[in-house]
Amino acid sequence: MTEKKFKTEEFRVEGEKLIAKMKELFHEGNIRRVIIKDKEGKVVMEIPVTLGVVGFLLAPQLAAIGAIAALLTEATVVVEKAES
Repeated sequence: MTEKKFKTEEFRVEGEKLIAKMKELFHEGNIRRVIIKDKEGKVVMEIPVTLGVVGFLLAPQLAAIGAIAALLTEATVVVEKAES
């Protein structure tokens, strides 16, 4: 049985640009999990992204991210991707 490997990437974004960055990441695909942290590094939201989740299924998460973005001046987005 092969063990899947994952890599993580971190992005710092301003609160107002958080939704645009999230949409960009979701469109890239190959994402396993997304973690949003505030500027102190505290986890604010963690979103597991399963394969095949698209469009309207992401709408509730994007709405929640929008509410979080309104409260944050700066955020760090940690993306966990499956290595190909």
